[in-house]
Amino acid sequence: MILFPDGGWPPHGVETLPWRQQMRGGTREDRMLQTVDATVPPLIADVDYEPALEIITASEEALLAVAQADAGASRRSSALSRFLIRTESVASSKIERITASAEDFARAIAGNRGNSSAVSMVAASRALHQMVTAVGERGVFESGDLLDAHHSLMQDDPLEARYAGRVRDMQNWVGGSDHSPRDALHIPPAPERVSALLDDLLAYLNRDDVPVLVQASIAHAQFESIHPFTDGNGRIGRALVSASLRRRGAIRNGVIPMASGILARQGDYFAALGEYRSGDPAPLIALFVRSAHAAAIETAASVERIQSFPEEWSAGVRPRRGSAAATLLLAFFDNPVLNAAEIERLSGAKTAQAYAAIDRLAEAGVIREITGRKRDRVWGAADLLAELDDLDRRIQRRMI
Repeated sequence: MILFPDGGWPPHGVETLPWRQQMRGGTREDRMLQTVDATVPPLIADVDYEPALEIITASEEALLAVAQADAGASRRSSALSRFLIRTESVASSKIERITASAEDFARAIAGNRGNSSAVSMVAASRALHQMVTAVGERGVFESGDLLDAHHSLMQDDPLEARYAGRVRDMQNWVGGSDHSPRDALHIPPAPERVSALLDDLLAYLNRDDVPVLVQASIAHAQFESIHPFTDGNGRIGRALVSASLRRRGAIRNGVIPMASGILARQGDYFAALGEYRSGDPAPLIALFVRSAHAAAIETAASVERIQSFPEEWSAGVRPRRGSAAATLLLAFFDNPVLNAAEIERLSGAKTAQAYAAIDRLAEAGVIREITGRKRDRVWGAADLLAELDDLDRRIQRRMI
């Protein structure tokens, strides 16, 4: 291992690159720009780091809370896993200023593409699930996990689809103008450095001798510094945190929606990424540890609440055993957003019986129609959609 003095962390270097991009728009200074100073992240595969005792203590407490929340989700794990992945993906998207209402998100889950932000959130859910599942089943990170997740995230994006699943071959930057990196907050390394830096990052991620949350936090910061894709780096980088926790066995049944905690402290988050690049990973680790703890506590409360829904719904509807209504109660728990065709298929009933069951569930307040249309209608499980929003809010409150 490479251990820096006083448990420090290597700072990023700087490389001056020629800048000859032809730009449309921008200021005269933008068009006159001839060079840019790009950061060069250090190689970290063999670097050791010793956080302060208070961070280690907080990390262990957070991991215990994470384990307790995850154990609670083991019953009905598939349904709860989907719920938690969606909560994490919505919050992660909001960090990138991609916002949509719960109902727009629900409509997008059902295939409605009317709200581009909601469609992007669904893509983020798909990418997160894909990465966490692949890494969890294999027990090791591979470069294809990042590329496949990025492809899932960006494949339907009208501007970025052609770059989906591809490491960038051009210079990018964070902040500043769309036309120029002149006032950028961060200029990542030159594209020809990216592949080697990603290989090094994967080697670090596959170590088992680093504290779990320390490893996940540093790996996230390193990924954001590399910024290997033209777009979608933030969401893929936060998905990487959940996949890292799954690989190390800290979670087994879902994810812990840490992005909600990060969302509440966005200013601290971006400042901590800057401090990481200066050679101090402690603020970022502390923020992720605090977010994990807050998310775990509130997730445990949501899991307990959600697991009571089927019994509560059944008590309100009082369906006959084996009826279409009884079947759909369970179907909406597993899939909280369903269209008419899915309802008819899952209920196993004729069309008239299926719609009678839908009316019964709607009258009891279990579900509600969320399109407001007479054709191509979609229904959502009211309690589950409300809980998705409420969990996000509670985690954010705990972080303030």
